Amino acid sequence: MAKTAKKTATTPDLFGSATSSARRLSAKEARPKPALSSAEGNYTARDIEVLEGLEPVRRRPGMYIGGTDEKALHHLFAEVIDNSMDEALAGHADFIEVELSADGFLTVTDNGRGIPIDPHPKFPKKSALEVIMCTLHAGGKFDSKVYETSGGLHGVGVSVANALSERMEVEVARGGKLYGMAFERGIPQGKLKDLGRTPNRRGTAIRFKPDAKIFGPKTAFKPARLFKMARSKAYLFGGVEIRWSCDKA
Repeated sequence: MAKTAKKTATTPDLFGSATSSARRLSAKEARPKPALSSAEGNYTARDIEVLEGLEPVRRRPGMYIGGTDEKALHHLFAEVIDNSMDEALAGHADFIEVELSADGFLTVTDNGRGIPIDPHPKFPKKSALEVIMCTLHAGGKFDSKVYETSGGLHGVGVSVANALSERMEVEVARGGKLYGMAFERGIPQGKLKDLGRTPNRRGTAIRFKPDAKIFGPKTAFKPARLFKMARSKAYLFGGVEIRWSCDKA
């Protein structure tokens, strides 16, 4: 009768001694850590750049207005007039004037409530006007209590037009007084100024000129294109009169 052969090979012990595992772990830990490569050593926290205020807009205008071509240039006008249209849609304005001067400045004036000029709750050292003009996504159109309908809700805001303008001047007639503030390439040129009394006027006037450093040396608004854009706004809402004027070049 055949005898059953005995197994001579030993089966691996999965629950072997802890000392051998520890010995292997210690050997693994004992290996020297690889030194940082020159590329890693040259990439530190100091290389992380933080862009503040409107600097990101000037650095990457294409992210905000789609480029720096003629279409993008005229998008600045759309952002500015949308603020006036929002006042009209909310029933606070019925007149908007668009004026293109021979010096390349474009002025949009409305008879709305006027941009608030009191200190902003989150930035008590700044007027609400400065916050709106210098902060991305700042404005009343995000609050349904302020604007139930907003033409500029999906835009990038007047602050982008400010950032990409060589100069922007804002006047606000509110509460019987006139206030003014100027900016250059998005940077305030002083604090909000009290320009005196104006009892028979209210609204906002924004005068600006696109920056040739952004849009090129031949930067200039096209009168026909501005007129067409303004006319389309008037068609959208019959409750507002939009007056257009253009100086001879």
